[in-house]
Amino acid sequence: MAAYAVCVRDGRLLMARWVAGDGTRRWTLPGGGMEHGEDPYDTVVREAEEETGYAVEPVALLGLDSVRRAYPRRLGTHADFHGLRILYEARVTGGELRHETGGSTDRAAWHPLEAVPALPRVGLVDAGLRLWRERPPTGKPAAT
Repeated sequence: MAAYAVCVRDGRLLMARWVAGDGTRRWTLPGGGMEHGEDPYDTVVREAEEETGYAVEPVALLGLDSVRRAYPRRLGTHADFHGLRILYEARVTGGELRHETGGSTDRAAWHPLEAVPALPRVGLVDAGLRLWRERPPTGKPAAT
């Protein structure tokens, strides 16, 4: 379980650059995993501040993104991963943009919405922007 913020201001999207275990860097939405017993609302506020330096206020629940992947493990086995990601629209209420140190991201930046498709990014970015644009009442976009 994880919670993420879709922060759009003046036609720009707030993003954090995630660093994978193999060193690959891709842009993502500010957010991340819930701590045991933590409310998702509190998770997105905490994670956004850790990754971007900004205090954010979730203003709307946009929906959920469910992802399932198989990962190779030792001895030829595979792990069956299922992640549930809660997406909030959020607005910046304070703080200053800064990069995270010692975490899972290494940069934070605002990107023009029209430039996002050309960025190296995780699929969550597209899912979050789609929910933000469409605002489906069920929290799940129509099948494409």
